[in-house]
Amino acid sequence: MQNENLLIGNFTRTRAILEKYGLRANKRFGQNFLTDLNILHGIVDAAGVTKEDTILEIGPGIGSLTELLAQSAKKVFAFEIDDKLIPVLADVLSPYDNVDVIHEDILKADLNFLRGNKHLKVVANLPYYITTPILLHLMNSDIDFKSITIMVQKEVAQRIQASVGSKDYGTLSLAIQYKMNAKIALNVPRTAFFPSPNVDSAVLNLWPLEDFTPFEDEDFLFKVIKASFAHRRKLLTNNLLFIEKDKNKIEQAILKTGFNLNIRGEKLNLDDFKHLADNLSD
Repeated sequence: MQNENLLIGNFTRTRAILEKYGLRANKRFGQNFLTDLNILHGIVDAAGVTKEDTILEIGPGIGSLTELLAQSAKKVFAFEIDDKLIPVLADVLSPYDNVDVIHEDILKADLNFLRGNKHLKVVANLPYYITTPILLHLMNSDIDFKSITIMVQKEVAQRIQASVGSKDYGTLSLAIQYKMNAKIALNVPRTAFFPSPNVDSAVLNLWPLEDFTPFEDEDFLFKVIKASFAHRRKLLTNNLLFIEKDKNKIEQAILKTGFNLNIRGEKLNLDDFKHLADNLSD
């Protein structure tokens, strides 16, 4: 059994690597180094990584999670944008011949080389400042991911998995749940990082809906959803005036969808919004 003290994610070894290369957490890239091995192992377990899996990792940092993924998976492709970390990763991950570190912005990367892989999973400690753009970018790509397991701000995780009527339920919940199931797998205290961020985190599991059918006019659907949550305290009727100036048409669409005119957007589920979008477009 491997000595845990030698793992990159061990606090003492992390400090030694940072000192060796004169590194500090780069605020520009939202860097905080995860130094709790229990949490790191927990992420790999939550993702259910096996020797059949190909892993797409985003923001490997100094390789703490990458190392454990390399030990558990068939192949790891780790995308890192920070120039200073490329030689560090080449050094600390040199024992693993199943890791490719790709020096590129994931939002600009061509992921076509991953097409057709039936065992492809995303596992990542995402930079918090760009979590939503990365997640939506992955979901809207043509790549078939078996699952996405990511660490994000706890507040964001709660919003993504939120159900109808809860205080966290909103546009982000529906944008993700349109295509994916979502469940928080693990809560992560800020003390698990060096340096400690100002917020707690959570590991979120996402996996594709089995019966996903694209809505005919997705752009209009999400315009309706976004408008419906523009002002949470306002009635749905008033919020929809942002996209439709005919109040009578709005009222008729809401009534046809099966709701009274005192309803607020937070009370509608995804199917309700689909029906509402259809009725508004008639």
